[in-house]
Amino acid sequence: MHETAYEITTLTTQQPTGHGPMLPTEIPPGVQMVTLPGGLRTLAYTPAQAPPAPPVPVAQPIPAWAKTTALLTPTIGGGIAAAGIGISYAAPGLIAMSQALWAAVALIAAAAVGVPMLLRLGRSAASTGRGTTHITQNITASGMFGKANGTINHH
Repeated sequence: MHETAYEITTLTTQQPTGHGPMLPTEIPPGVQMVTLPGGLRTLAYTPAQAPPAPPVPVAQPIPAWAKTTALLTPTIGGGIAAAGIGISYAAPGLIAMSQALWAAVALIAAAAVGVPMLLRLGRSAASTGRGTTHITQNITASGMFGKANGTINHH
């Protein structure tokens, strides 16, 4: 015998109450009118259809920019961390260096003021014993690349 997915019952042309054949609107849910291979029409209970399985998602390839970013992220993070550690180790030295630079600036400023004062004091002490010396120099030359002659006079 041929197997089907239906449970087959025969249809009578008259309902037991004597009203005649059933109209298609009177057929209850889960029951269908089927035609058998011999041509006989009958009602059949149809099993509840399982909903179709959802489609299996297809794996999408990872874009190249995402791979590059994923590879660079730990490298950049590690570089930033290393820089932070280096700065923390260098901080005391940088503070000392900045203090040394300020001391050097103060020394240069003191020298810019103090050296001319010392020179002025030294000149005034040396000039008290004798008069000033005047030197005159005369240089002559003929032409742009000519030999130059000169005289120096002390007064």
